[in-house]
Amino acid sequence: MLKVRRPIVVEGRYDRIRLSSVIDGVILETGGFRIFKDKEMLAALRHLARTTGLILLTDSDQAGFRIRNFLRGALGRDARLTQVYIPGIRGVERRKAVPSAEGLLGVEGMEESVLLEAFRRAGVGCEEVQKSSGLTRADLFDARLIGAPDSAERRRRLLQSLSLPQRLSTSAMLDLLGTLLTREEFLQRTASLDQPREESSCS
Repeated sequence: MLKVRRPIVVEGRYDRIRLSSVIDGVILETGGFRIFKDKEMLAALRHLARTTGLILLTDSDQAGFRIRNFLRGALGRDARLTQVYIPGIRGVERRKAVPSAEGLLGVEGMEESVLLEAFRRAGVGCEEVQKSSGLTRADLFDARLIGAPDSAERRRRLLQSLSLPQRLSTSAMLDLLGTLLTREEFLQRTASLDQPREESSCS
């Protein structure tokens, strides 16, 4: 399994599932064309592109390149973006009865060796792995980000402070927090959630 330091952006759930079998790292989904109107996710990706950097992997068909080109423009000139390309291989994914419109396999249909080679061609396979802060679900529980009556609100405030999307799953949130924050930074940020928020007064 290839350890990857930077978050990887793919099109959909099945792409993420397939990639997670060969990549040890944070994998985010665009939701296909939904990314075109998802301002929250775009803001999060812009933030990550400027801080950790992003790796972009889409299908090799027309739709995949449309999403790829859109993100390349939407993320801005200061984005640290690495493009990973899979080859155009004809076939049908196992879960589908018929091939796609262009008859090409997507990320979810790629063999492990093909995916790993695509990353290596992009110079990702030999990058140094950033040490994780080692955060666990127990840390989320202790910080009342899960399992408490006010967990949803605390997650919302924390993710908002980090310019991350609200609809992250618990696993994705944990992976990203471990990548973006040291343990000390995590403890400081979650402790700040206990501070009363200033309410604006009108005179």
